[in-house]
Amino acid sequence: MRRTIPPVTRLLILANVAVFGLELLRGDRFVDTFALWPLGRHFHTWQLVTHAFLHGSSAHLFFNMFALYMFGGELERVFGPRRYLEYYMVAVITAGATQLVAMSATHGPVYPTVGASGGVFGLLLAFGVLFPRRMLVLIFPPIPMPAWLFVTLYGLIELYLGITGTQMGVAHFAHLGGMLGGGLLLHRWRRQALEADEP
Repeated sequence: MRRTIPPVTRLLILANVAVFGLELLRGDRFVDTFALWPLGRHFHTWQLVTHAFLHGSSAHLFFNMFALYMFGGELERVFGPRRYLEYYMVAVITAGATQLVAMSATHGPVYPTVGASGGVFGLLLAFGVLFPRRMLVLIFPPIPMPAWLFVTLYGLIELYLGITGTQMGVAHFAHLGGMLGGGLLLHRWRRQALEADEP
């Protein structure tokens, strides 16, 4: 029996697609308002959330939404809608905050950050924690590996690319920030569950 996309995951995908349509209609001014800018006169607090609904291209949007569909749907079934949305938004906000810190520290070229990747990387971490032995296959090279190894390698690659400045224009520290925020929230939930079980 074919499984439907759970409601919050479906809503997030539809929201991202709708906002991308607005980007095409409204142009650069719309993007400049809602993208995440470095701290300064262009920065506004709401950008910590809104940047995650903007995308630089249709390919950027497609791959993020595909990952959201692949990992988010299953996690929503485990967490439930409310906790799943909380987890996703925490990953998005910590991704944005981490990117702000990285941009302030490097003093490199000033450009805005867009994309749902921070939230997606948070979901990827949760998937690796909850389903560590689930086999995943890379697109290239097509090598199957358990989810825990996939997530670990991906995180290490992002850390290396971020530190070395490889692939300029890609928000590697936002990706790591999404994983960090998701990991901290999972740890908090686990502690709360253990405390609730104590006599």
